[in-house]
Amino acid sequence: MTSATHPDRPYNVLILCTGNSARSILGEALIDRWGRTDDGQVRFRGYSAGSRPKGQPHPAALALLSRLGFPTEGLRSKSWDEFAATDAPPIDFVFTVCGNAAGETCPVWPGAPLRAHWGIDDPAAVEPAGPAQDAAFLHAYRELEARVKDFAALPLESMDRAALQRALDAIGRRDAGA
Repeated sequence: MTSATHPDRPYNVLILCTGNSARSILGEALIDRWGRTDDGQVRFRGYSAGSRPKGQPHPAALALLSRLGFPTEGLRSKSWDEFAATDAPPIDFVFTVCGNAAGETCPVWPGAPLRAHWGIDDPAAVEPAGPAQDAAFLHAYRELEARVKDFAALPLESMDRAALQRALDAIGRRDAGA
């Protein structure tokens, strides 16, 4: 993909949700894990943000990531305004993972990144904390992991922008059970 090939840096992927406490935090961690090549090179770097950040990641999201061997230090709930600032890393892809963020007016991202909606049910909406909430977080994690793996496997360098957009949209329509 000529317009997003960056031989000098990894592709930057921004995962958006309203609160930036659960799904987008999981997505950021997953992009960082699955965004490496077989030889350990960083192909994709994950970031997350929200339109109305909660201020801290959901404890169940951090607990799940820790149980699955992900580093959680540095994960934080932050505003998407950070990524629209002039000193922000250039963003190549923006994925919304909740209905609210998909319908909101997003900031203008320099460089016109490709965007797609990958809606995932909000596990934090399952209350109270306990086995049902843990199961909801694991389900959201598995849905996101499948989509991130599909994304990371795309042959970006051989795809034009239109084909890549179609592929990103198809990943967003992917059935979690598939």
